[in-house]
Amino acid sequence: MGARVLVAVGLLGIQAVSYTREPNNLWLLLLCAAYLLATAAGLRWSKPSRSDAYWAPGWALTLWVDLTVFGILQTFEQGEFNYTPLFVLPVLLASVLGPLLLALGSAAFATLVFLFDAFSSEVLRPGLPSISYIQGAITGAGLFLVALLANQLAARLNKEEAQARLNRAWADAESQVNQLIVTGLSEGVMVMDAQGHIWHANPAACAMLGDRHALPPYERLARSPAWLLLSAWARTVIQIGEDDQGEFTLPRPSGEGVRVDVRARLSPAGAAGAGSQTACVIFMEDLHDVENRVRNEKLAAMGRVSAAVAHEIRNPLAAISQANALLAEETLSPAQQRLTFMIGQNAQRLRRTVDDILDVAKLPNHPGQTRTTLPLDTLTGELVAEWNLQHPAGPEPDWKPGAPGVRITFDAEHFRRVLVNLLDNARRHAPPGQLRIDVATTASGTLEVWNPGPPLAATVAEHLFEPFSSSQSRSSGLGLYLSRELCHRYGATLSYRAVYRHQSYGHAFTVAFKASSA
Repeated sequence: MGARVLVAVGLLGIQAVSYTREPNNLWLLLLCAAYLLATAAGLRWSKPSRSDAYWAPGWALTLWVDLTVFGILQTFEQGEFNYTPLFVLPVLLASVLGPLLLALGSAAFATLVFLFDAFSSEVLRPGLPSISYIQGAITGAGLFLVALLANQLAARLNKEEAQARLNRAWADAESQVNQLIVTGLSEGVMVMDAQGHIWHANPAACAMLGDRHALPPYERLARSPAWLLLSAWARTVIQIGEDDQGEFTLPRPSGEGVRVDVRARLSPAGAAGAGSQTACVIFMEDLHDVENRVRNEKLAAMGRVSAAVAHEIRNPLAAISQANALLAEETLSPAQQRLTFMIGQNAQRLRRTVDDILDVAKLPNHPGQTRTTLPLDTLTGELVAEWNLQHPAGPEPDWKPGAPGVRITFDAEHFRRVLVNLLDNARRHAPPGQLRIDVATTASGTLEVWNPGPPLAATVAEHLFEPFSSSQSRSSGLGLYLSRELCHRYGATLSYRAVYRHQSYGHAFTVAFKASSA
């Protein structure tokens, strides 16, 4: 469209010069001025398209205007100026932007103009030999060839451009999907070049390096001590040209260190030694998370084995308990009575352990559906009194009701299991000489069981609610785990915190219920 405007300016200039020399054919000067306006309008508004009709405004203001103006100039120009090369412009316009038939039509129109010009020349100059017919035919044939080749070339370029746009769309979509995947990974992923510049870092990697909210171009992240350590190692890997793996303790701004397993993988160009275009992909995994996953897998396997063993133990254990009860009915000596009492006590403790294991095995497959509401203070008081009667030798809990009118959504039997587990745990871990247990409720719908005791070791506190985790050899380690699972079933939470009370360090287990006022 811009070339058409330049051609129109040139034609107007030629006609203006011609008119100044010979002031005739003013209408040709006015025609060129009108053509300049038409080309300017086409540059501003006209957008011919391959799908437009042949006589659509887009083609009428461009192709047909060009052919008409050039044809008139070619026919009525009296000077020696030849306008034949101008016909290439509309033919190319139709060939590149339009269908093949329109391109051939424009070439045919130009050919007819040439032949008509030859005919008019012969009429005006009769008797003189003329080769205008041959020139017109050859020029027309050349225009037909230009139209055919340009149209085929434009069609191929359009096809390649459409394929390129499609490939780009697929590449963009794949890039976005990859970005979502990498962003959602718990494993840290970073990409760097041979100079140590960070190309990409997902949120997990930024968190491991101590800057969870780092954004491109990662200038702040690149100055962190952890990245300086990793970058030096990765550059060494790039220089060697081989993948590598290792363990590092990455320093954090807070002063703590995080142990990570690091794997460096070079891009194919990097493995081939492509120099500055080498890309190194670094995968980082927090070893603490790895240890937790391994531990959970072991616990799950242990739970399945324990459930199977518990099923096998239940029947022989029932037979032993029954035989011991029958033996106790006989006349026995004091020594034999002590033995039967020991057998019965240990059989009962073993039965409770078996029941706990089987309850843990059944929890995931039996979601609670009971939705009864229970008075928190009333039920807690009854269960504390019942537990106290069953343990006359132990400390009597100091019961402080503080939730009058509060009702909780819980099953009565499951609530009893939770409270009894907490009371048994408090009694078991209370140090000698400090046999004290506090039980209290609050108006916000919480229940707290507290007992004195030294602070827990960090390793014990970290795994406090995991199954089969206990600091005592005579405990199955399932009480707290089973209690928390039962609480989760009804929307409650069981938590632990160290509380200094009654001039003594102690341990408080708090159940926050999903409460509703009566």
